This record gives sequence, structure tokens and C-alpha cells, in this order.
Amino acid sequence: MPETAEQYIGRILGYVKGQDAIKVQRTTAAKLKKSIAGLTPKQLKWRPEPAKWSIAEIIAHLADAEVVVSWRLRSVIGENGITIQPFDQDAWASVFNYRDRDTKSSLEVFRVLRENNLAMLKEISPETWDNFGMHLERGKESIAHLARMFAGHDTNHVLQIERIVKQIKSAKSKKKR
Repeated sequence: MPETAEQYIGRILGYVKGQDAIKVQRTTAAKLKKSIAGLTPKQLKWRPEPAKWSIAEIIAHLADAEVVVSWRLRSVIGENGITIQPFDQDAWASVFNYRDRDTKSSLEVFRVLRENNLAMLKEISPETWDNFGMHLERGKESIAHLARMFAGHDTNHVLQIERIVKQIKSAKSKKKR
């Protein structure tokens, strides 16, 4: 049974409880780069299960999600109370062919967009952090909430990638025996 919006929010925010969302976001690109260092293109495209994403697909998703947050943040900063559209990540993965994207290019897109978003957030007034949009599935989301959600989203996917890397390395060491 799929998660409800409330369950998703709780799970994602749980990853960053008590942490500074901006600090978490600032370290994500470096963590990803370190996690995938030395992996072959074949390993980056390996799926832990047929219905689960590969590392390449996850990083392509993170790059596209950063496009989404770029738009959401700017929309909410520019028009308090605006409607926030959801997007179908699985449709995007299929239509934009995440599986065959170059992982290093996806990571670089993510890094550049993230740096741009963090620079923008650094410049807004403290009051602006309370600006909000109305997400059609999750309800009211302020700039501060969006920052925490994307920090949690990062952590979720970093952990997912770390699990896949362990599986890849475990399978590799078993082959050597």
C-alpha cells in the first residue's frame, strides 16, 4: 500500500530531525560524489530489484527534483499562497530516460542547481521563510518547510545509494572468492 502524504512527510522530515536543513543540503553533492567514486557505468545502472531505481536513476531524479524545488521556491517567494503542483517522478524517470543518463552529468546539474538555490535562500529576508504555497497533495508548505523536506529527500536518497553501493561491493567480493 502506497504511503499517504502525511506518512511521506513524516518519513522525510524524520531523516533530518534536529539538523540544520541548509547544512544538510550543502553537503549532499559531495556525499553523492564520494559514494559513487570508482563505480563503473554498469554498476551505476544496476538495479537492486527490477522495480527499484539504480544509482544513475536516483541521481537523475535528484537533478530533476532540484529543478522542481528551484521553481517552487521562486514561486512561493514571488507569490505567497500560490498553488504548488506535484509531479509524477516515475513518469519523469520514464519520459526523461533516467536509466541511460550520464550519472556524472546528472550529479553536476544537481550540484550547480543546488548551489544556486542555496545562494538564493541565503539572500531572502527572515520573514520570507514564512511565505508558503499550497501543495495540491501535501497542503501548506512554507519556504522553511520546503528546505527541510528537500534536506530529508536528499538524506533518503543518499542512504538509498549507500545501500546499493554496499550491495554492489558485497557482490563483487563474493565473485573474488
